[in-house]
Amino acid sequence: MSHDLFEAARTAMAKAYAPYSKFPVGAALRTEDGRVFTGANIEVASYPEGWCAETTALGHYIMGGGGKIVEIAVLAERMAKCSPCGGCRQRLAEFCQPDTKLYLCDNTGVAETVTMGDMLPYGFRGDILK
Repeated sequence: MSHDLFEAARTAMAKAYAPYSKFPVGAALRTEDGRVFTGANIEVASYPEGWCAETTALGHYIMGGGGKIVEIAVLAERMAKCSPCGGCRQRLAEFCQPDTKLYLCDNTGVAETVTMGDMLPYGFRGDILK
């Protein structure tokens, strides 16, 4: 099922608004019940303000009702195996488990599969604040 998530990220990347960095990124996440939420990076004139593709996808996910995230795909037009930035790793960790699969893609598909725990082994967890 990872290839369709890659395709969703690629479709999202085509909608990126990156006039300053010229670095389009797309992200897609899948919930346990099969729903897919996508996002692209969006830059604004007060660069580097704006938001990342993963953040956009998370916004759609929250507005769509949330759920357990089981897979994430990230794709950048100009960089193979682009991983989420540090801020996005923390944002994703808020809604994922350490074993959530993260697909790092190149222009042909999934190039490497890691877990969120691999990417952010000492991240903050919301459950410690309860």
